[in-house]
Amino acid sequence: MRDPLIKASPQPHSPLPDFCDLPAISALLVVGALCVTLAWLAPESSRGWRGYSVGMLFVEWLAMVIAVALCKLRPWLLRLPGLLPYAGVWLVMVLIVTVGSVLAQWMDRLLEMRLILSGQTVFVRDNGLIAALLGAAMLRYFYILAEWQARLAAVAHAQVEALQARIRPHFLFNSMNTVAALVRVDPVAAERTVENLSELFRAALGQSDAHSGTLGEELQLVDRYLAIEQLRLGERLRVRRELDDLPLEAALPVLLLQPLVENAVRHGIQPLREGGEVVLRGTHEANILLIEISNPLAEGPPTSGSGHGLNNVRQRVAYLYGPRAVVEAGPQGDRFVVRLRLPFEVRHARADRR
Repeated sequence: MRDPLIKASPQPHSPLPDFCDLPAISALLVVGALCVTLAWLAPESSRGWRGYSVGMLFVEWLAMVIAVALCKLRPWLLRLPGLLPYAGVWLVMVLIVTVGSVLAQWMDRLLEMRLILSGQTVFVRDNGLIAALLGAAMLRYFYILAEWQARLAAVAHAQVEALQARIRPHFLFNSMNTVAALVRVDPVAAERTVENLSELFRAALGQSDAHSGTLGEELQLVDRYLAIEQLRLGERLRVRRELDDLPLEAALPVLLLQPLVENAVRHGIQPLREGGEVVLRGTHEANILLIEISNPLAEGPPTSGSGHGLNNVRQRVAYLYGPRAVVEAGPQGDRFVVRLRLPFEVRHARADRR
């Protein structure tokens, strides 16, 4: 039997910024523009608007050439060990500025524009030194930023893993009593329940990357959980599904909906003697998934731990999607409603067991 929940190896942290990305390109352009502006505003500067415009054009052209070169060379630079990728980027920047300065002085002399008043050696030397100093400062900034982002991602990932670990006992303690009660009364139902439990445990315990999954797989886990609870609660648990419009191939973190459904059963159906109905609704609008889970409100104070699953979902959604996603929860009339607004991304489903 092949395990479809293949553990994805984490992507290695890249020591270099992506110079094909807009933030890195913008940083190069802004630093170049500031450098020209400061040189023009210097008290001893003799350049007018014409010199400032040509200098700005020259520096921004060099910044674009550097960005394109580093974008193309980045895969090869990343193969270097340790901090050598940064040294490679620094050398490329200095080399491009030096060669560009030589070409600029040659064109100035050829066209007799007389924009470069200093000698050839001085102009090239000064530009090379400026490029070396600014390049080192920018790379230091990029390095510190990359280290900070890596630590932030590691802390956030550890928090999510801890939250996942807190979910796992729910599967064990809330379900094993049902299996024990069914073993002698209905062995077939007990066997089916064990199979459903094995799938839930597989999702909870057997996956290192809890971020990868599909909506279809998550709904299957929800159905398995509800099947177990249906055996325990009988006619007290009624489920209405309005999920026909949802794209099952949509990417969804593993065990994102199941804790919400478990909360709905545990705190909305179980305390009521007559039971109640859990409603699952879902729609798809453009690039947004809208999912709603509701249950009847039980009378009296909430039981202990009633906010655990909801808080877990809030934190995971905030970590994975940021401001693009919204989780709303609260009583509406005589029902408690949880609404999820998630970005729609397609991810191929994992292979089935064989």
